[in-house]
Amino acid sequence: MSEQLPVVRADDALHRVARRRAREDVQRKERVDVRYSVDEKHAITTRARQMEIAAAHLVGALVMAYLDGYLRLPGQRTQFDDVIDELASLRAQVAAIGNNVNQIAFRLNAGGDPHPVDTTVLTQAERTLDTVRVTIQDIAAIMNHAVSAKAA
Repeated sequence: MSEQLPVVRADDALHRVARRRAREDVQRKERVDVRYSVDEKHAITTRARQMEIAAAHLVGALVMAYLDGYLRLPGQRTQFDDVIDELASLRAQVAAIGNNVNQIAFRLNAGGDPHPVDTTVLTQAERTLDTVRVTIQDIAAIMNHAVSAKAA
């Protein structure tokens, strides 16, 4: 399995990879033609001028940063998306356990002649429900941390 590179902010990666490169002995001859809207071209050339590099260098650096795993496209899933989905599934499963235990406790408390083990079962059900509540809170906290890390 390949090692996943950390997700970095686009501006940070942009400044790291799009710096003026040293002269090379061999001229670059390969070419890729790309079409941009007027607004896209203006944004690219404006940013390139601010960075004091050629627009082609900026576009090339960004493409290579993406290919090297340093940038993500808008809407592209990240490692955090998978973690968040797994945690949401886990939280739903733990909540279902809590519902089942709650139904057992309700049934035992519904009246009628109690059995000798009812008190023991109710005590354990209460402990289990407490554990489920804490677990759901912990999962929610971890999910919030993952969402914050993804946003950063």
